Amino acid sequence: MSQRFPDAAMTPEQELAAGTLYWFRDWPNEAVPRFGAGVYTIWHDDGRFIYVGMSGRGITSYSEPRKSPHGLYTRLKSHAAGRRSGDQFCVYVADRLVLPSLAPRDIEDVVAGRHQMDAHIRAYIHKHLGYRFVMLPDGKGALALEASIKNGALPPGKPLLNSG
Repeated sequence: MSQRFPDAAMTPEQELAAGTLYWFRDWPNEAVPRFGAGVYTIWHDDGRFIYVGMSGRGITSYSEPRKSPHGLYTRLKSHAAGRRSGDQFCVYVADRLVLPSLAPRDIEDVVAGRHQMDAHIRAYIHKHLGYRFVMLPDGKGALALEASIKNGALPPGKPLLNSG
C-alpha cells in the first residue's frame, strides 16, 4: 500500500480541514498506512472540530518500517476502541461529550458496575466522530504541524478538546 501523503493540490492543513472524512464506525481503515508519522483531526458529525493529534514522534525519514503497525495507525486504532486507559483523547471524550449525554440511569448503571463507561465512549465515538489524516516524512514535522493546528491554524480555529 502506498503512503497517503497530502494531495499535491492541497496543503496538509487544507487536507486536515477539508479532505476525505473517514468515520470511526468503519474502523479498521485500509487507507491508513500501518507504519509512519502523521497528523489527524477529529470532527463531530455536527461539523465541530473536536481534536488534533499526531503519532510517530520517534519516526525519522530513515526509520525502517516495523512488522507490526506503528505510528498513526495504532493511534487511530486506540481511539476507535474507546478505552480511556492510556488514551487521553478517550478521556476527553468521556468528560466533555459522553457524560453530558448520559441519563441519570446510565450513570447509575456505570457506578453499580452493570455497564462499562468505556462502552458508552466507544458507542459515542462510533456514532458521532470522524477523522482526516495526513502522513508526513517524520515525527518532527508531525509534531510541528500538530502544534500549529492546536493554536488555531485551521479555518474553524482551535479544537474543542485540546487547543494549545
